[in-house]
Amino acid sequence: MESPLLRRTWTYVQSPLPHTLNLGILAHIDAGKTSLTERLLHAAGVIDEVGRVDDGNTQTDSLALERRRGITIKSAVVSFSIGGTAVNLIDTPGHPDFIAEVERVLSVLDGAVLVVSAVEGVQAQTRVLLRTLRRLRIPTLVFVNKTDRRGARYEGVLRHIAERLTPDVVPMGSVPGIGTRGARFVPFAEGDEGFGARLSELLAEHDDALLAAYVDDPASLSYARLRAELARQTRRALVHPVFFGSAVTGVGVPELMCGIRELLPARRGDADAPASGSVFKVERGAAGEKIAYVRMFSGTVRVRDRLREGKVTGVSVFEQGADVPRDEVRAGQIGKVRGLGDVRIGDVIGVPREGDQAGARHFTPPTLETVVSPLRADDRGALHLALGQLAEQDPLIDLRQDDVRQEVSVSLYGEVQKEVIQATLAEEYGLDVTFRETTTICVERVVGTGAAHEVIDTDPNPFLATVGLRVEPAPVGAGVEFRLGVELGSMPYAFFRAVEETVRETLHQGVHGWRVPDCTVTMTHAGYWPRQSHAHGTFDKSMSSTAGDFRHLTPLVLMDALRAAGTEVHEPMHRFRLDVPADTVGAVLPALARLRAVPHTQTTGGAGASYRLEGDIPAQRVHALEQLLPGLTRGEGELESAFDHYRPVRGGTVPTRERTDHDPLHRKDYLLRVVRRTSGGGREDAATTRR
Repeated sequence: MESPLLRRTWTYVQSPLPHTLNLGILAHIDAGKTSLTERLLHAAGVIDEVGRVDDGNTQTDSLALERRRGITIKSAVVSFSIGGTAVNLIDTPGHPDFIAEVERVLSVLDGAVLVVSAVEGVQAQTRVLLRTLRRLRIPTLVFVNKTDRRGARYEGVLRHIAERLTPDVVPMGSVPGIGTRGARFVPFAEGDEGFGARLSELLAEHDDALLAAYVDDPASLSYARLRAELARQTRRALVHPVFFGSAVTGVGVPELMCGIRELLPARRGDADAPASGSVFKVERGAAGEKIAYVRMFSGTVRVRDRLREGKVTGVSVFEQGADVPRDEVRAGQIGKVRGLGDVRIGDVIGVPREGDQAGARHFTPPTLETVVSPLRADDRGALHLALGQLAEQDPLIDLRQDDVRQEVSVSLYGEVQKEVIQATLAEEYGLDVTFRETTTICVERVVGTGAAHEVIDTDPNPFLATVGLRVEPAPVGAGVEFRLGVELGSMPYAFFRAVEETVRETLHQGVHGWRVPDCTVTMTHAGYWPRQSHAHGTFDKSMSSTAGDFRHLTPLVLMDALRAAGTEVHEPMHRFRLDVPADTVGAVLPALARLRAVPHTQTTGGAGASYRLEGDIPAQRVHALEQLLPGLTRGEGELESAFDHYRPVRGGTVPTRERTDHDPLHRKDYLLRVVRRTSGGGREDAATTRR
């Protein structure tokens, strides 16, 4: 006979999953995103006292550096419940230097709240974020924060949102007393005719049946139908309801929580389906072990499960503000999984979801880089190890190791990121470092067609390989395509693979040292010597081709082909939007010219008191413009910029980048490094001949 205890246990294990909403909080820096997270946790009963960013006691800013600087650097997960819905809330950085943290979070969100300041209005990062959220069709609510601050606006901010973000917004209430400590949020109700009319007009634009009913008889659209349609269109990311309030006073937060529950798409996953999840964050535990943050879309991952990345040794899931040890992480949940030693950000757990784009990039890559050097020469090895671990947590750091000069460079979004890396290395690894001046990351584009080849056993080729390559330009964004212009069966497949891999690796450093991103490389010649042995049967590699021969010869041939084709260095350009007082334009325009910025449009604002300039500026000059702007505009200038395109470098010296390879552009030095011989007629392989 089955015991009551067993029956109760069975009921618990088989209980249906709750509805779960994985919610992102996004904003421009200082809009109040982390403060809103604190207020939501307090309203949900997770914390008894609301922390303050200035006091360094918030739940999600756990790093010492975050508490000291008062900014969010790493995304953090907290949880709470709204009614019967479990919410995993992910607080993300607002500073543009840490946009990579936001990028990784986007792939696991069901919905988002975009925070806008009622005082500053829409800012540069706000535009970047909502543009991306709309492109990815992530349902998004807007929360206008700081309504209790002097200078807060209602109509002005709504107009700002409609002009700079999207016209598909609808305010969900009014704010009596805005701009004072007594500001309140009063939600619109069924009897508010103005609200019903605004809803009808907005929703009818996206639904033909609703439009027909609205044209025939606006009064026939019931309030219940409009609210249901508002929820449907919000979940499809067609419209964006706007709530007002204050994270400091708590005004408007209960209404926002109701909006989250009513308007955003909570889901109930299938725990019995095949496991499918995504790793969006990796950190190191106290003992140095990797901890993967995994969003499960379906199925279940249990302790002791074997995955491609290793064996799961521990699991914790987020519940009511904390991560709690559990035996499994199930569909809809976010869990911290231990034991996956080779796991990386972006890895798929189990089977990929349909439509997933592995490694998809939503924001532009970093356009700056700098060399990191230890103050103590003995720390070079430790520095490389530490930077490797930081790159695990932020793949866009993109380490570049120069073995010749014993240097490491990192990619950056901005100067603040450099300060954070320096502080992290000092506090977590005990390493004091310095940085060289930040430089811009350019690219090289192929401008013509070039070809080269070298034949086996023919001077000056010292390798037992024949390689011929033709290089041609490809459209921007096409990437590198490798083609065979010879028969696949003309030599072992391993040799073709060695050539292709080496081509892709070599193109990271073109004629001027920059990456060559878009081109077609065709193999036009191929030849090898089959495996040969002496009479007594021993293999003689001096008489037989190896993959190393092809790996060493390919860079020489490819660089000759690139030089024949010609390459042009392109620098990254930002599109800028600059609002300044009209009487400061005379000082701003010459400064822009000195920075090589090119305004394309110039318009005046209301009553001619303000002036807007839009155009292009080299990425390396943006920081200088940010520093000059307050002095040129009495602190009233507003700059918004984002990477837009690459442009050929015009005039002056063509920028070059120091090479980190054996430099196939200088044949004699290259051959001395890889084979210790500079001509044919026999060879003496170096230790680097084989990988």
